[in-house]
Amino acid sequence: MLRIGLLTSGGDCQALNAAMRGVIKGLSSTRDDLEIYGFQDGYKGLIYGNAKSMTPDNFSGILTRGGTILGTSRQPFKRMRIPDENGLDKVEAMKDNYYKYKLDCLVILGGNGTHKTANLLREEGLNVITLPKTIDNDLWGTDMTFGFQSAVDIATDTIDRIHTTASSHSRVFIIEVMGHKVGHVTLQAGIAGGADIILLPEIPYDIDKIADVIERRSRAGKSFTILAVAEGAISKEDALLKKKQYKAKLAERKYPSIAYQIAVEIEEKLEKEVRVTVPGHTQRGGSPCAYDRVLASRVGAAAAQLILNKDYGYMIAIRNGETQKVPLEEVAGKLKYVDPNCKMIQEAKLMGISFGD
Repeated sequence: MLRIGLLTSGGDCQALNAAMRGVIKGLSSTRDDLEIYGFQDGYKGLIYGNAKSMTPDNFSGILTRGGTILGTSRQPFKRMRIPDENGLDKVEAMKDNYYKYKLDCLVILGGNGTHKTANLLREEGLNVITLPKTIDNDLWGTDMTFGFQSAVDIATDTIDRIHTTASSHSRVFIIEVMGHKVGHVTLQAGIAGGADIILLPEIPYDIDKIADVIERRSRAGKSFTILAVAEGAISKEDALLKKKQYKAKLAERKYPSIAYQIAVEIEEKLEKEVRVTVPGHTQRGGSPCAYDRVLASRVGAAAAQLILNKDYGYMIAIRNGETQKVPLEEVAGKLKYVDPNCKMIQEAKLMGISFGD
């Protein structure tokens, strides 16, 4: 008997279901003695033993379905060693439930925080395989994460649609794209959508340089300007602050987000009308794009192969277009940032795109 546990943790995204389907199809095509347990709402289900018995049929017809059929939740890694309100030791509870269901392997789908907890469970002696899920594409060790391309497509579509109204009304428009710490989505959607200015967390901006770009466009007869702004974009002044100082400043910020702050600053400097569009969680929702369906299916199948080989303790990565296994201890706790000097940014700047620096 091969007993597998599955859980999806952290923010939802497209292709979670496709990835789980890939795992189960890869296993059920080889083994007839498969038992599957789906833990509900991420690590919360593993902590409190909330799991349901599933069959391969439960994973049929979900390739194109967004979200996750198992539900998800955010369980911060830094609180995993802290007992819950009833004094429950979460780590011991997860281990107990792993053994209660007599699992041979736990398959975990998630992003950075999820992988830190997965590595903790590996260190505690559990057999774990992980799949790289996040719209941010910020997981170290893999070239691509599923959910990323779908999010880029949605953000790009938003920028495309804003172009028509911006040109019609001769306005400055800011589209705030998801990405607190890392700007991969904003960078690619900004280029794909023809944004004039792209602001990333990795490249602190100068508001005066942004104003200069808008003024130069106006003098050149271009009546509108499009800014693609990551929600974690930061000014050069704020980038000099210590982490605690910056957090305190954010707590006191009177604007809903950085996009609205930048909008006000531009209006004050240039006396131009600025509008803000925040696609928000639409970037996580809906059916996965074809690229993500293929990617998720591939990493799911590769995970199944590791399980069949009893080769545990790895994340399935995509490197140079091929699936590879990467040790969990190498992945956990690391982020893959946008390199400010990368070729993509150099090429974008050559085309006249400003990064506010």
